[in-house]
Amino acid sequence: MVGKLDLYRIFNVVSRNKSFSKAATELFMTQPAVSQAISKLEKDLETHLFYRTPKGVTLTNEGKLLHEYVNSALGIIDAGEEKILEFKKLTTGQLRIGVGDTISRYFLLPYLETFHTKYPGIKLKVLNGTTSEILAFIKSGEADVSICNLPIRDEQLQVIPVKEIQDIFVCGEKYRNLTLKPISLELLMKMPLIFLEKKANSRKYVEQYLKEKGYYLISPEFELGSHDLVLEFAKINLGIACVTKEFSKDYLEKGILHEVILQEDIPKRHIGICYLKTVPLSRATKKFIGIIDPSLNLTN
Repeated sequence: MVGKLDLYRIFNVVSRNKSFSKAATELFMTQPAVSQAISKLEKDLETHLFYRTPKGVTLTNEGKLLHEYVNSALGIIDAGEEKILEFKKLTTGQLRIGVGDTISRYFLLPYLETFHTKYPGIKLKVLNGTTSEILAFIKSGEADVSICNLPIRDEQLQVIPVKEIQDIFVCGEKYRNLTLKPISLELLMKMPLIFLEKKANSRKYVEQYLKEKGYYLISPEFELGSHDLVLEFAKINLGIACVTKEFSKDYLEKGILHEVILQEDIPKRHIGICYLKTVPLSRATKKFIGIIDPSLNLTN
């Protein structure tokens, strides 16, 4: 097929120049080599493609018909090659990122801005969901990479921790007396609690920690679908809220909410990058991961 494609390229150049010698110059070939290539193509197709004259060559009717198709086909091939070059240079393409609303807002936005500034031709598609939904996006091929709450244990996925975070409990003014000194988990469990919904990975992590401490029956007063709602419910004194400290700084620094210090801190965890081990990363994905964590040595 490669040899035949070369013959068609030579045929196209001869057709355009109406001369074997001019075509040979453009193709950096000898004139006899061009003539032999055309003769071979005519033999393969069992038809004459050119009328040879002392002034050059002109297409036969069969040659004109073939030229229309060859010129169109080679144009499509050239366009495809140009697109490949654009992908390699990251001037076009798409990057699909799976991420939750909270991580997107409080962690990912600066990295998205940096990536878009460096590679404005790459379209960004952000798929929102819970951690389990985001991992489903990755496995189904709907997302190229995800940024998730860890821990995640899945043999199909490459998981790279990129930011350490701390789960804490916070309260509004009504419960501020609880912040005067570290409190026990026993006292905390007697308070009206506000948690994220059960399917949230951060909720599962904190619940597992509490179970390890002997608290198996955890019945929050409120179970909410977003971290921002958890903060707002705590703000209006509906209970003690379990939140991520790094995503609650604005509320804490302004004194809107107050951290309830535990006698024993919940172990820290991470936000991480996840992608399928078996699927090669695109150049855009590698560049994006490199922006989040420059220490990662990903092949260009």
